[in-house]
Amino acid sequence: MFRAEDIQARLREKPFRPLRLIVSEGRQYDIHHPDLVFVGQRDLMIGFPSPDRPTVYDQVIRVALVHLVGIEEISQPTASANGPA
Repeated sequence: MFRAEDIQARLREKPFRPLRLIVSEGRQYDIHHPDLVFVGQRDLMIGFPSPDRPTVYDQVIRVALVHLVGIEEISQPTASANGPA
């Protein structure tokens, strides 16, 4: 299980490196901007930006930390930032 502190540390790395969050049901969320992930004690809120404002969320989803099964690096950003992969 991933701890909130570990996720925060990864999001705060300088320079930020895009990452993919993988959850137990098989969904994947690509994170291209660290300000669009809000870390709580038991869950994450992942923001999905609109194409015209890539650093401001338009919608959010909550993911319980117990369902987070993997974190991977993304080598290239994609057009669907912070969306399901």
